[in-house]
Amino acid sequence: MPADQLLKSGTRTIEIEAKAVTALATRIDAKFVEACRLLLNCKGRVIVTGMGKSGHIGNKIAATLASTGTPAFFVHPGEASHGDLGMITRNDVVIGISNSGSSAEVVTLLPLLKRMGIPLISMAGNADSPLAQAATVHLDISIETEACPLNLAPTTSTTVTLAMGDALAVALLEARGFTAEDFAFSHPGGALGRKLLLKVEDIMHKDGEVPRVSPGTPLSQALVEMTEKGFGMTTIVGDEDQLLGVFTDGDLRRSVDHGVDLSNANIGEVMSENPKTVSASMLAAEALGIMEDRKITALIVQDDSGRAAGVIHMHDILRAGVM
Repeated sequence: MPADQLLKSGTRTIEIEAKAVTALATRIDAKFVEACRLLLNCKGRVIVTGMGKSGHIGNKIAATLASTGTPAFFVHPGEASHGDLGMITRNDVVIGISNSGSSAEVVTLLPLLKRMGIPLISMAGNADSPLAQAATVHLDISIETEACPLNLAPTTSTTVTLAMGDALAVALLEARGFTAEDFAFSHPGGALGRKLLLKVEDIMHKDGEVPRVSPGTPLSQALVEMTEKGFGMTTIVGDEDQLLGVFTDGDLRRSVDHGVDLSNANIGEVMSENPKTVSASMLAAEALGIMEDRKITALIVQDDSGRAAGVIHMHDILRAGVM
C-alpha cells in the first residue's frame, strides 16, 4: 500500500473515533449523575465485567477507578459463572460492559445479580438489549460505525467505552476531593509517588556526614573538610551548632578573584551569611526545584532551632527517582 494510503487510513480512523467521543459528551446527563451517585454510595467495591475487547477495556476502567479513590477490580464474566461470582458481595456495585448488550457470558450473570440485589450500571450500545434492560442505570455508548472499514473490529466502540469509564472515574475523583497526595499513596513505586511522597529527611545526609567548621577555622582547614565530605561546600556553625553561614566552591573562586590571602584567612571572614536552607519535612521535589532555580547542587537542612541538621545534594534526589 502506498504511503499516502496508509496516512489516509490512519487519519480516517482518528477522525471517526474523535467524532464518536465528541458525540458521547452529549450523553453525560441525568443518567450519568445517577450512575455516579450509585458508585459514590457503594459500601463495597465496584466490580467491572465484560467479555472480549469489552473485558480488556473494563480491566483498564477498574484499574483507573482503583487508582483514583474508588475501590474496584475486574471479574471475568466467564470465570464468574464458574466460582468467581463469590468475589461479588451484596454491598458492591457492578458495571457491566458489552457493546451489543447481549454477550452471553455477561447476560448469564444478570439474574444472579438481580437475585442478590446488587445495583448494575450497564455500558452498552443498544438500549433495548438484555444488559441495558436489566440495569439500574444504563449509560449509552452507542456509535455510528467502527473505524474498521469492515465495521467489525471493535475500534470506535472500545474508544468510546474507555472515554465513558474515564468520565466516571474523574467525576468520582473530584466528588471525593481526591488529591495528588492520595494518588501518590496508591502509586508509591512510581515516579509520581516518589515525587509526591519523598521528603528531604528521607534522603538527607546528617550527623558526621555534614561538613561543619567554626568561624575561626583557617580557610585551608575548611577546604580539607569540604574535600572529605564531598558536597562542594561546608557549613559554618557556632558553639551549639547554630548555622552561621556557608562556604562553597563558588565562594572559593570569588575569594581568589578578590585577592584574599588563602593562607591566612579564617573561614568566618569569607563565608556567605544567611544561606538558603530547607526543612527536613519539605518534599524532595521542592528542594530540587530550589536547586535548579538557584543553579546550586546542595542545600543545608536547618531544624526549628536554627541548627544545621543535614545536607541534601541534587544527586541524592535524582538517585531517588525524583525528576
